[in-house]
Amino acid sequence: MPRIAVIGMGAMGGAVAKVLMSSGAEVVTYLEGRSPGTRDRALAAGVRDVDLTALLGADIILSIVPPSQAVAVADLVVTAMRSSQSHTIFIDCNAVSPQTMGKVAQAFENSNARVLDGCIIGGPPEAGRPGPRFYLSGGAKEIVPVLLANGLDARSLDSGVGAASALKMCYAGINKGLIGLGTSMTLAAAKSGADKALMAELFESQSQLLAKFSKGIPDMFPKAYRWVAEMDEIATFLGPDDPAADIFAALADVFQQLATDRTLTGDVAATLSEMLAAQPEGSLNRYDALSNGNFDQGSRGLQPVPSARESQDRAELEEELEEGLEDSFPASDPVSATVTSIPGRTRT
Repeated sequence: MPRIAVIGMGAMGGAVAKVLMSSGAEVVTYLEGRSPGTRDRALAAGVRDVDLTALLGADIILSIVPPSQAVAVADLVVTAMRSSQSHTIFIDCNAVSPQTMGKVAQAFENSNARVLDGCIIGGPPEAGRPGPRFYLSGGAKEIVPVLLANGLDARSLDSGVGAASALKMCYAGINKGLIGLGTSMTLAAAKSGADKALMAELFESQSQLLAKFSKGIPDMFPKAYRWVAEMDEIATFLGPDDPAADIFAALADVFQQLATDRTLTGDVAATLSEMLAAQPEGSLNRYDALSNGNFDQGSRGLQPVPSARESQDRAELEEELEEGLEDSFPASDPVSATVTSIPGRTRT
């Protein structure tokens, strides 16, 4: 039975600890200086709190903390190892850039520990659904089977330290970056009075994207404070010469706004939640909206108007055929170029 230490009893760390324990592993953690809420999660999971000396006796140490704390946790473990003969395996599983992961690895250079680069993609494991994927790089082939045998979906990358972190930055940049972009533009629509029109248009033309925003944006609110540092890490990963780095630096400010809002009035979160919850049952057809000059008036609660688009498409087709026939015959030609009907055809 392996002994695995999990540093970080947040939503992810606590859930991972439960999975490990349910698979038969002995799981310990270190809670010195942690909040009452963190201690309660560890207690609820049945994870034993130990001192640093006992922690270093673990076969594997998983660091699962906010990215801003990754280096500090590495320094804490390394400091404790100076008076220990521990040969533990330290796996940094945090959402950090390869540059930050390099600092973590450097901290262990003169220790007996072995350092692996890891990342977690997916939400905290829950009963009845697949858990997140743990990607490991830096020579983890023999460690992956151990984690697999203890309930974690672990996968090895045939690359050195930094590869797993790079994967996390790229994936999070797409996934969480999209949530940040959706948050920004949804708020902009609310401020400019285009909120109903935006929701109606997303419902009609981007239903999958709207579904992602409707779930992902509210789910982000309690985690926004952690995403701030993650966006900064992505900007660092891209580097100052990549113009996209500025995008993620700006998204860090977006998530900071949501984190601040959560501790104050909650007005921003309420506005976003209200917009996303009030999805229209039907959408005003765009042609009818253009004709009456008002998207907002019909963008919520109306049934779709399927005939308007078909009528417009038919008119456009007839106009195109008329133009084509007029170009094909001289003006003096007795053949009429007027098309009065196109039976049996609709344009797709």
